[in-house]
Amino acid sequence: MESVLEQIQLESIKEIILEASCLFADRQAAGHRKTKGVADYVTEVDFSVQKFIRENLAKLYPAIQFMGEEKDNAEIDMDGLVWVLDPVDGTTNLIHDYRASAISLALLNKKEPVLGIIYHPYLQEMYWAQKGKGSFCNGEPIHVSSTQTMQESLIAVGTSPYYKHLAQQNFSIFQRVFEKCQDIRRSGSAAIDLAYVAAGRVEGFFEKDLKLWDFAAGMLLVREAGGRVLDYEGEELRAEQMRSVVAGNAEIAQLLVSEYIHG
Repeated sequence: MESVLEQIQLESIKEIILEASCLFADRQAAGHRKTKGVADYVTEVDFSVQKFIRENLAKLYPAIQFMGEEKDNAEIDMDGLVWVLDPVDGTTNLIHDYRASAISLALLNKKEPVLGIIYHPYLQEMYWAQKGKGSFCNGEPIHVSSTQTMQESLIAVGTSPYYKHLAQQNFSIFQRVFEKCQDIRRSGSAAIDLAYVAAGRVEGFFEKDLKLWDFAAGMLLVREAGGRVLDYEGEELRAEQMRSVVAGNAEIAQLLVSEYIHG
């Protein structure tokens, strides 16, 4: 497996993602949607982006498995090398032309992210990280915020829109955070929120019950930018199928867990 990892060409993968992102501009395809569940949609753009990226990755790396949001992933062996793709993180935003959606691609080796790429096509911002090599946005190194207190922090939140029964629990936490921090933000894309934590634009982010493709790339970005990514119990986040996610610098991530989520 190590020889396959050594063959990974970051620039080639970024080019594939850039080409795929052109499909976001197809407003007709964005309007053709199916409902998967409560507030959970898929459009022709999701399918087209996933198909394009999957086919092109397979040409370059036929031995690497592929996990995508819009496919059955029952055959995946998580102990091997696996691409993990969210073709459109922020599909509801895409449907409304809200312009806060991203492509999120990670490479996992034995359940550990070793490569993460998040592309925000509307801002033309390409975030990437490789394990042990730092995090970058459009070629420039990025780092998490150094802010130590909630009073000076801007916190991004996710509302878990697929799980409306969690609303009372979630919004109770949001209120406690809002009362102590500078302000809160909700982009509608966990990938973008995690990229913004890595870039120091927000001090923290948390959301309950995210899928692996929502956070796999972002968790590496944050860690390589000097931050921490935890679960709601305060343990270091693992790359599993569904997890609740807390991210930030070491101080803010820990504060969010201990004083607000469990406060």
